[in-house]
Amino acid sequence: MQTYGLIGLTLGHSFSKGFFTNKFKDEQITAQYKNFELPTIEDFTKLIENYPSIAGLNVTIPYKEQIIPYLDDCSAEAKAIGAINVIQFKTTPNGNVKLIGHNSDVYGFTESIRPLLKPVHTKALILGTGGASKAVLAGLNSLHIETLFVSRTKSKQAISYEEVTKELIEEYKVIINTTPLGMHPNENSLPAIPYTLLTKEHLLYDLVYNPETTAFMKAGLQQGATVKNGLEMLHLQAIKAWEIWNESP
Repeated sequence: MQTYGLIGLTLGHSFSKGFFTNKFKDEQITAQYKNFELPTIEDFTKLIENYPSIAGLNVTIPYKEQIIPYLDDCSAEAKAIGAINVIQFKTTPNGNVKLIGHNSDVYGFTESIRPLLKPVHTKALILGTGGASKAVLAGLNSLHIETLFVSRTKSKQAISYEEVTKELIEEYKVIINTTPLGMHPNENSLPAIPYTLLTKEHLLYDLVYNPETTAFMKAGLQQGATVKNGLEMLHLQAIKAWEIWNESP
């Protein structure tokens, strides 16, 4: 039986297992989907040795960037993004299997936020600088939206949360949370931005989907902002992952 799965550090919150298990059942696909919790990325090699039936993998926190050295190659888009969430097991003409990294997060994010965008949404704050933020950046670039990273620590690539001023909030009307803040069971946590300065013109997008309405989203709703969680993004990236795993040679 073909095996698909998700690698990450802690996977109790995983969306993918339920999605693919239901898909296999509904479409009568003879396959299974397993969660593979890896204490370190070095355990990836042993996983591949122990499960020769693996036909495709998803990758989540904190391994979207760390996995790259373990792959044979990456798609051009994944290379440009610098983060992987899909591993394709591609059989070569001589029978060898090559591991190819892809990024379906950018597709999922772009297509899920696109319907919500209005002419006023020309600039976006990206909260967090992890692997997921790279897909968000690529998606916003494709939508011609100017971006600015916000992180706990100021760097060449990002300003700090303390530097998010009234002027910035007025200028950047799209705000995207790519951090795990607010994810169950820590549902009361949220990024430290001045929410009282938000308006009905703002769009808050949270990659977190559990709970359905996060503290970040609630803070936006209180100010009349439009909000969206990351569930549709997950559905879209999962569908794209299945296409990648099953594309014709």
